[in-house]
Amino acid sequence: MTNLPPMPSTPPAPVRKPGRRRNLIVAAAVAVALIVGGGIYWLTRPSYDDVVKGCAKALAAQQKAGGKGKPSACDDVKKDDYDTLVIGSVIDGLGWTDKDGNVDMNKMLDDATP
Repeated sequence: MTNLPPMPSTPPAPVRKPGRRRNLIVAAAVAVALIVGGGIYWLTRPSYDDVVKGCAKALAAQQKAGGKGKPSACDDVKKDDYDTLVIGSVIDGLGWTDKDGNVDMNKMLDDATP
C-alpha cells in the first residue's frame, strides 16, 4: 500500500477570513466617533434664542451708530423673527417703549400729535 500520513484525531478548524471581525470593529468605532462628535457639536452650538438675542443687540448697536443693512449676527435668524426685531428696534429707538420694553401708546400718540 501507499505511505499515507495518519489521520488527525480532530478535524482541522475552519479557516476564517482574517479581516471580517476587524472591519466590524472599525465600523463600530467610526459610528461611535461620529455619534459622539455630532453630540458635542450639537451641544456646543448656541441656541436659537441666543442667536436672536445677539441679533437684537447688534440691531441696537447698529441703530445707535446710524448704520444700515442687516448685521451679520442676524444671518441665522428667521425672516419673520428678524422683521419683528427690526420693528421692535425702531420703536425702541423712537422712545415709544416703557421701562419694561412694552410699547407705550401715550408716548406714541404724544409724538404723533403736533
